[in-house]
Amino acid sequence: MSRFRVEFYECLYARADALFELTDAVLCADGPVKTLVELSLALEHRRGHGALYAALDRGWAEP
Repeated sequence: MSRFRVEFYECLYARADALFELTDAVLCADGPVKTLVELSLALEHRRGHGALYAALDRGWAEP
């Protein structure tokens, strides 16, 4: 699992840390995620809601 996490992180470019935390928040959520605000309140997402929106707006991953 740790190798997967390292390889996934290496695919992230702009806003990599925020996107990685966002991914953790989605994967650790209890059930389906209905709003972005819900993700910004998750323990795995240690940044504020502004970082979440910036990561989604300006972040990108290499396929």
